[in-house]
Amino acid sequence: MRDYFILMAGYNAWANQRLHAACEALPEGGFTAPRGGFFGSIAGTLNHLLVTDRIWTARLSATPLPPYGLDAVLFTDLAELRAARDAEDAALIAHVAGLTDAACAAEFRWTRMADGVEVVGPLWKTLAHLFNHQTHHRGQAHDLLSQAGLAPPSLDLPVYQREAGV
Repeated sequence: MRDYFILMAGYNAWANQRLHAACEALPEGGFTAPRGGFFGSIAGTLNHLLVTDRIWTARLSATPLPPYGLDAVLFTDLAELRAARDAEDAALIAHVAGLTDAACAAEFRWTRMADGVEVVGPLWKTLAHLFNHQTHHRGQAHDLLSQAGLAPPSLDLPVYQREAGV
């Protein structure tokens, strides 16, 4: 399991970097322009991913959750968001690299923000959700880039594996 999550953490960072780089081609105001996505804009969608990863990183490291909601827009400036995203991805890569297969199989507890219900299960299920969630919302941002008239980058896992040699 550990090897799978190491792969996914690297892929996650690579896909985030590619998507953020593609956003640089947006015209002035295009990053924050309302586009009708679930989080309203490309900026809103990419901020949601940062916010949720900060929440998961806090849960994984048993530190207090950040004081903002899932729809918080922390950065409207793409460069600032990219820097924060890169730091979050590096923290996630480091966390996953420190895991063992036994740790992935071990019980993990966390509390849902929406209703306070405690969730208990093996850590690997939480990590699977974390990376699946990233892929889901990156797909939304990818579509919003396309709607903005840009050719979004390929985010396919085999492309990452070929480029990274993994």
